[in-house]
Amino acid sequence: MDVHAALGELRERIRATGVPLERVRLVAVTKSFGPAAVRAALDEGITDLGENYVDELGETRRACEGWTPTPRWHYLGALQTNKIARVLEHADVISSLSRAREIDRLVRLNATQEVDVQVDFTGRPERGGASPEEVPDLVARALDGGLRVRGLMTVAPPERTAAQRAFGSLAGLASRLGLSELSMGMSDDLELALAEGSTEIRVGRALFGPRAPRVGAALT
Repeated sequence: MDVHAALGELRERIRATGVPLERVRLVAVTKSFGPAAVRAALDEGITDLGENYVDELGETRRACEGWTPTPRWHYLGALQTNKIARVLEHADVISSLSRAREIDRLVRLNATQEVDVQVDFTGRPERGGASPEEVPDLVARALDGGLRVRGLMTVAPPERTAAQRAFGSLAGLASRLGLSELSMGMSDDLELALAEGSTEIRVGRALFGPRAPRVGAALT
């Protein structure tokens, strides 16, 4: 993997949108790539790293213990209430809150991590995330419970027009709720997200190349 060259290309894509590089946080999604990808990212100055599965997050974080610069780990996957305590052991940021019971569990465990509410604009349950209509109540519930609500996150629909509409809707929703962080945009749609005000993009393939299928996962 030539992360240095890939990062250069990513930066050129960001510059082409007219958005200053310093305004965009890059989260390197290391799922299935392992510690070698973490080391390559850290060597390029990328310290925000993301994982989708709590087991892989724990394994990778343990393998990188003591490395410098110190990574900040984002948990990006679906939250299962029976695994939230384990997520809290390893994650510094939790970007996928979408249900009241997840918030209540975090409050009971005295979570101090920054959290995002994940919003779904597809209406497909398998995509994860709360509907836009549910978000204000979820944000209020989290704030009332003392959680550190950072902002909103979404995974956009694959179609370009639908993605652009989703990003614009997320930005408007965050503005109405007084939230400044917008985690939206990935390898294929980061330009659309940045045009709508994204403050954080999450990229894996664009940095590390194609990932191997997860063991036990269906091939698609």
